[in-house]
Amino acid sequence: MIDFPKARSKMVEEQIISRGIRDLRVIEAMKKVPRHLFVEEALQSQAYSDHPLPIGEKQTISQPYMVALMTEALELKGKERVLEIGGGSGYQTAILAELSERVFSIERIRSLAIRARQLLYELGYYNVEIKIFDGTLGWPEEAPFDAILVTAGAPDIPGPLVDQLSIGGRLVIPVGDEYAQDLFRVRKTKEGMVREDLGGCRFVKLIGRYGWESE
Repeated sequence: MIDFPKARSKMVEEQIISRGIRDLRVIEAMKKVPRHLFVEEALQSQAYSDHPLPIGEKQTISQPYMVALMTEALELKGKERVLEIGGGSGYQTAILAELSERVFSIERIRSLAIRARQLLYELGYYNVEIKIFDGTLGWPEEAPFDAILVTAGAPDIPGPLVDQLSIGGRLVIPVGDEYAQDLFRVRKTKEGMVREDLGGCRFVKLIGRYGWESE
């Protein structure tokens, strides 16, 4: 039998803290959320390893460090309304739910959205709403958002997401081609957008009207 709490603690120490994540709230959330429940039972022994894992439908659950890095970049304090694009397994959603007041998550693949919604509710994350929709269009009915996280690579920053970000809000998104991207944090100010490059990354493609065309 695998000692999942021990494996999770080791993951945080060796993959998260040792690589420079300093936000204590992010660290505590990573220690708490049972990542192994968000992957198939056959893959649970690998859930706390330092790499992405398949979750079906040609999608993945992101590497733990990348989840922590992107979450830390949002600078969440606890009262924010957060929009997540690409809910996938629901693991990143759960981390965001630990750190903010409300999470609005969009997932275009119905089977993933239904599975994530059920698991998140079973785990007690009632501050999450999930919508099956084109994430590149955002969720205009619930805008503006204090923070937006995109968990798939885009050819450019979707205009609707910038429009739905509040002044002072942060958007974290991978931008590049279909093989490799750079992770950007975009701050929306009264004067416009301020971009910061957080380094290279690789994500599945962001499919939608303001992303890549469906394969």
